[in-house]
Amino acid sequence: MKRLSIMLIAIVALGMSTSCKDDKKEANSDMNEEMPMETKTVETKKIQVDLESKSGSNVEGNAVFTEEDGVVTMVVVVSGLKEGEHAIHLHEKADCSADDGTSAGGHWNPTNQPHGKWGSSEGYHKGDIGNFMADANGNGTITMTTDEWCIGCGDSNNDIVGKGIIIHEGIDDFTTQPTGDAGGRISCGGIIQ
Repeated sequence: MKRLSIMLIAIVALGMSTSCKDDKKEANSDMNEEMPMETKTVETKKIQVDLESKSGSNVEGNAVFTEEDGVVTMVVVVSGLKEGEHAIHLHEKADCSADDGTSAGGHWNPTNQPHGKWGSSEGYHKGDIGNFMADANGNGTITMTTDEWCIGCGDSNNDIVGKGIIIHEGIDDFTTQPTGDAGGRISCGGIIQ
């Protein structure tokens, strides 16, 4: 009888030991399933701007500005251009009411730099985007990505909201001050949130 009791106690103890190990495995697998993975939500801001004809041209199109993770990408698609290179800039105001686009003011230059090619060590305006090509059908596209702009962030040195986009008749020479001698303003659009 004593021997039977000892064997019974040993069997029960062995069963409990195995059961505890299984409980630990289940608890660990439950913890892995229940612990949420950290996900980073990236806020995306987007503005679409219609570009209207100015200075008697037929140039129109649109620009889309998208900000994600502190980087702004601009994609501009234009039609009605003369074949060749044309300058594009951001200007001080989102006002395109004047027939020649002059209501948009001068180049956007919040840091008081000389006019120049984007990224130049000698300086450039925050609105000095540069030149792009129009094909034989008068269609042109330009894409630019930068962390020097933001959409609606309130930083006067970087915020593009309230600025104007101007397409010029000619090319930007990147040297003539303060405009790059890019010619007339043939299309305009206001960046409004």
